[in-house]
Amino acid sequence: MVDAIEVTNKNSVEAAGKQIKIVTFLCNWCSYAGADTAGVARLKQPYDFRIIRIPCSGRLNLLYPLRAFFDGADGVLISGCHPGDCHYVEGNYYARRRLEVLKNFLPFLGIEPDRFKYTWISATEGIKWQETITQFTQRIQELGPLSIKRKKVDAE
Repeated sequence: MVDAIEVTNKNSVEAAGKQIKIVTFLCNWCSYAGADTAGVARLKQPYDFRIIRIPCSGRLNLLYPLRAFFDGADGVLISGCHPGDCHYVEGNYYARRRLEVLKNFLPFLGIEPDRFKYTWISATEGIKWQETITQFTQRIQELGPLSIKRKKVDAE
């Protein structure tokens, strides 16, 4: 037996009351500091997201965003330093290539590409962080909760 994955959107009255979950992976040097800047400036932000601080977007294992989806996240946002401004020189160039591959792979798993986003935000861009997370959260709320069900399938 092999596990097959069925992904469905619950856009019903039952799902309307459920809070969505967004997982964000933020670069320690820029994007995390940008989110902190937005918080210190007391900019209004949604509360439906969880931040995971990573040393560099280039060091992010692509299994982590996938695991977030399969563990109940309705959306995943990854953010790092602007290309050319990486604390580790080239980390975000590597990240950009791999994250684009991941985004193109998601439909094969039955996950809408709109549920995944990557962006570049610096430490001084608190307003950009606030706008990005607000727009992404609104988009995920429009899509509704992501439900992943496993069902057994005979492998031949």
